[in-house]
Amino acid sequence: MSETTGASYAAAGVDIEAGDRAVELMKEWVKKTKRPEVLGGLGGFAGLFDASALKRYERPLLASATDGVGTKVDLARKMGVYDTIGHDLVGMVVDDLVVCGAEPLFMTDYICVGKVHPERVAAIVKGIAEGCVLAGCALVGGETAEHPGLLGPDDFDVAGAGTGVVEYDQLLGADRIREGDAVIAMASSGLHSNGYSLVRHVVFDRARMTLDQHVEEFGRTLGEELLEPTKIYSLDCLALTRTAEVHGFSHITGGGLANNLARVIPDHLHATVDRSTWTPGAVFDLVGTAGNVERLELEKTLNMGVGMMAIVPEASVDVALQTLADRGVDAWVAGEILERGDHRDGAELTGDYSK
Repeated sequence: MSETTGASYAAAGVDIEAGDRAVELMKEWVKKTKRPEVLGGLGGFAGLFDASALKRYERPLLASATDGVGTKVDLARKMGVYDTIGHDLVGMVVDDLVVCGAEPLFMTDYICVGKVHPERVAAIVKGIAEGCVLAGCALVGGETAEHPGLLGPDDFDVAGAGTGVVEYDQLLGADRIREGDAVIAMASSGLHSNGYSLVRHVVFDRARMTLDQHVEEFGRTLGEELLEPTKIYSLDCLALTRTAEVHGFSHITGGGLANNLARVIPDHLHATVDRSTWTPGAVFDLVGTAGNVERLELEKTLNMGVGMMAIVPEASVDVALQTLADRGVDAWVAGEILERGDHRDGAELTGDYSK
């Protein structure tokens, strides 16, 4: 190009027309998430949500959360599968909101790409929209940013933020949890969206496995197992609060089961979780074995087969388990709440996993 030729945004690598095409392709998916409180459509500068809907609350508390899906996006890119990663994004956000008892109301997303491929961006948004439907919240807007020169043409990342609401006197948390409460575990769908830096290091660098490699224990390829979407629990948890007395939830994400459970345990109490009450899925065994990863390291990095925990009084256990079973959630009593005593930590795992 001649030095006398005028510079342009397109010449710098940003394709505005491709961005507009992506917006048109994603509109039908965003429309599927619309709640009655949402005003307007996609394409405005801000998403609008009618806050008068909160008048039915005596003292509404707004809850906010934001997250991404980490290096799992690299697997989606390598496999050319873009319509599941959005489920992961929604799950990471809305299931943080529901821990305090909040109903997710709406989300916004941010998609950063090296080059806008309209169909690819639309597929990512399709997954986010489908996740929002599963969570009962609206996708009210977002942003797609093109960063040529910083990201490769096929590179991308996603992030999102969500807002929920909970009545003040129904707020869940450490102050509600009592000695003698039961800890109910809800099964994860797999790795969810945490620990993928460790997982990728183990399966690719150490075990020299490939994404298209069939793994008998999985009954599918390694890539299909690793891309299994995060289970979204928000509507299940909200249903539980309507049928049973619930004192708290813990979303098992980065940091593992014990550390996340400890976040909702008051200083004078201690949670014990019995490993023998469940068998972690084959993917956890693969990571541990192939990488010679110590159990403690696995447990502080991965969810080990538990994606959400509910803390309920003993009298509510049966109805809680029945509610979850009716909703197709695999759940079981995994532990209890005790006085802190000599324990230094808020939660610990005991025993050995069931074989």
